[in-house]
Amino acid sequence: MAESSTYDVVVVGAGVFGSWTAWHLAKRKLKVLVLDAYGAAHARASSGGETRIIRMSYAADEIYTRWSQRSLVQWKELSAACNQPLFQQTGVLWLEGADELRLRESEAALKRCGVAHEVMDNSQLTKRYPQVNFDGVSRGLLEPESGVLLARRAVHAVMEEAKKSSAEFLIAHAVTPDGGGTISKLATSRCGAFSAGHFVFACGPWLGKVFPELLGQRIFPTRQEVFFFGIPAGDPRFATPSLPTWLFNHDEVYGMPDIESRGLKLARDTHGERVDPDTQSRIVSEEGAEWARNYVARRFPALKNAPIVETRVCQYENTSNGDFLIDRHPDMPNVWLAGGGSGHGFKHGPALGEFLAAQICGEGKAEPRFSLASKATQQKRAVF
Repeated sequence: MAESSTYDVVVVGAGVFGSWTAWHLAKRKLKVLVLDAYGAAHARASSGGETRIIRMSYAADEIYTRWSQRSLVQWKELSAACNQPLFQQTGVLWLEGADELRLRESEAALKRCGVAHEVMDNSQLTKRYPQVNFDGVSRGLLEPESGVLLARRAVHAVMEEAKKSSAEFLIAHAVTPDGGGTISKLATSRCGAFSAGHFVFACGPWLGKVFPELLGQRIFPTRQEVFFFGIPAGDPRFATPSLPTWLFNHDEVYGMPDIESRGLKLARDTHGERVDPDTQSRIVSEEGAEWARNYVARRFPALKNAPIVETRVCQYENTSNGDFLIDRHPDMPNVWLAGGGSGHGFKHGPALGEFLAAQICGEGKAEPRFSLASKATQQKRAVF
């Protein structure tokens, strides 16, 4: 790859946002280069790891419901194109306590959007899923057609399909552009510089480090610990179809059934401490492990003594309110910022890439909720 290479678009970041943006641009016959300092969906990335939930329920937040619908279609099309299983239809079960507002709002939005769903009370939940302790749960909302994306595998598949449409990929560390105005080249630390008409920075939790003055106080990378519990030998109760993917909203906890023999997945949806994605320890804390054991013992009594068979430490890349960031750099009009997945972004990769590709090509309208101007420096989460 020559130092003087010229592209229509250079994308920095080969996570789910960057790879799908490159895919959509390449499908439009644009010449695209993707750069990533560590590789696609690498171990430190928010898009790394094995599994992510794809669900439609967002309370009354219909914009994300419709993006989830659009994205699921494209994930399935990608799976067929690459002949790899990238999606598992486990179903997704939302569970609420005494405050059912979000569940009622989700139910209404799913009806408006034509999403299949079923609402169950506590007794119905207990009858269908007797392996779960539903104490404190008033009702549940099941999305039978939702499920789990195989994350790292899926991002690699997107990149491979993008390359088939002539996109190029290079492991290289991009240097933050200096000054203002339209930029014509992007330098890398060891691979020279690349010219392009547009530059997309989809750097996940690194966005605040790449643009510290602009985003250092607007992107909040937080530590998130994930645990996998071994299920009893020969016991089908904790795998699909006996157990769906689940979210206990009032507990702020989510998890997945045993997928590809990794065990029952469990994690908190609360934001952990702020971290540096380059240097944070990837070893779970003793406090986190103790919490996970106690929670599993309470909600899944048959797993009271189950061993933790795998752990992972990743990060959410949060904006102040949980809305995505998709906007131009205010001082460099041909530089685009794409990030702020905020713990719910992975599923939306296809729709976000489609949206951003259209923006770059001068089509479609900007979404005010995704603007830089809407991102504050204090966290007040509003999207779940």
